[in-house]
Amino acid sequence: MATDKQTKIRTKIQDGVTDVLVLVSHPMETGLRVDPKTKEKVPAHFIQKVVFMLNGKEVATTDLGTAVAKDPLIGIKLKGAKAGDKLKVTWSDNKGESGSEDHTIGG
Repeated sequence: MATDKQTKIRTKIQDGVTDVLVLVSHPMETGLRVDPKTKEKVPAHFIQKVVFMLNGKEVATTDLGTAVAKDPLIGIKLKGAKAGDKLKVTWSDNKGESGSEDHTIGG
């Protein structure tokens, strides 16, 4: 897990649906941007996959790419999740870095 990257999770239950928001601190470089000081292209560095696990079972997966902005905010809706359930979100990027965060769904 990269130490300079943070993953934050917020959840809210409403009418039997849990809104999940995940914020990942990540540079999300496309590989096309030029560093103004060095005039060199900044190497691509982006999240490729985010996996959502509820009580140990995979419930959603998303593939990201270079078109996603820095520090992406990813949202999903879960049916059937309840207060006290355990949510785990993991991500991995094109440089082999990864991160995860555990969260207990609140009421």
